[in-house]
Amino acid sequence: MILNEEKIVQLMQIPTGNIADNNPNGTVLSHPLKALNPLIHMIGRAFIVECAPGDNLALYRGIKEAEEGDVLVFDCKGYCQAGHFGDMMANACKKKGIAGVIVNGTTRDYEDILKMKFPLYSLGYCPDGTTKNFKGEIKEEIRINGKKISKGDLLIGDGDGVVVIPKNEENEVIEKAILKHHKEKMILEEIDKGKSILEIYGFDKILDNA
Repeated sequence: MILNEEKIVQLMQIPTGNIADNNPNGTVLSHPLKALNPLIHMIGRAFIVECAPGDNLALYRGIKEAEEGDVLVFDCKGYCQAGHFGDMMANACKKKGIAGVIVNGTTRDYEDILKMKFPLYSLGYCPDGTTKNFKGEIKEEIRINGKKISKGDLLIGDGDGVVVIPKNEENEVIEKAILKHHKEKMILEEIDKGKSILEIYGFDKILDNA
């Protein structure tokens, strides 16, 4: 799939829930990673950097080596006593065209990054500083809380979390997710007309027989 502007606009209309329901071999990074701004969508391909807890030199390396449209995935091993990523980095990413950042650790400069409307997911926030001793490793694959991410996987995030779609399955997954989204729009129209949601889904019969 080519992630041109038209395709990105289309994908931004699809809730991550619709994608997750049609992504059998992918995964979801919804907890405990949270969006800094749940109203901003993130779409791009995974570029993975293994980092050292409390050290952010590898994050600078990732920003340098990632390409426009990538989502940087920084594995800081879940360390939550340092601000690994901040507003200077966010500005550099935005200028380069990085599509978003995921930090398996804490970040800082919450208010400044929020104003930028830059997509950022992390475990939380901590103002403490970092060391700069470990240059990190660019990885082909990584696991965060047991969830696998491979380089080039399609990452789509919204306020619910981040869905990881295997690169070789993304066309099929997205096609099915779009169909489900269209079906839900039709259901909303039926609800607006006064039809019972239990009747629409057939749950009234299940409840009657329970």
